[in-house]
Amino acid sequence: MLKVFLNPGHAPNGNPDPGACGHGLRESDVAAQVAYLVEGYLTAASCEVMTLQSDSLSEICNAANDYGADVFVSIHCNSAASEFARGVETFSYPYSVGGKAIASCIQRQITGAFTQIDPDLPDRGLKEANFYVLRNTDMPACLVEMAFISNEEDAALLKYHADDFARAIARGVTDYEKAL
Repeated sequence: MLKVFLNPGHAPNGNPDPGACGHGLRESDVAAQVAYLVEGYLTAASCEVMTLQSDSLSEICNAANDYGADVFVSIHCNSAASEFARGVETFSYPYSVGGKAIASCIQRQITGAFTQIDPDLPDRGLKEANFYVLRNTDMPACLVEMAFISNEEDAALLKYHADDFARAIARGVTDYEKAL
């Protein structure tokens, strides 16, 4: 049974840090909504899941490591100064083969699902980053930037298609499990 640790980005209820905000949405709220939907789908798929949203990155990493998770997924909304920035991208820690594998599975599922919903949603691809939660977890880890909360079209996807994002992330995790 795969043990999955989900981390919706930023602080619970947006206090003190809601993350990025735009078009009437707060990243902390969207990420939490999607993460709890993902938890439900993964539990139904016989995964063991722990979800933690916290403003403390060390608390998040310590909890994931103490839990003994097989995989770590941090869920976020992207933002940019340009209102035209769009798309989905998924990050892993440099040289983490497992992290890149889980990131690839999730990225592929999200972009595949959204070709039907919004064929113009750009696939920004897989990227590497030295994010705290990626470098301080003991298991393969990825950080998903679902879409740009700063872009009107992407924000509408985040608002009205949270379940589609959640299903795609959950399918990405189960794809990863099958590949083990």
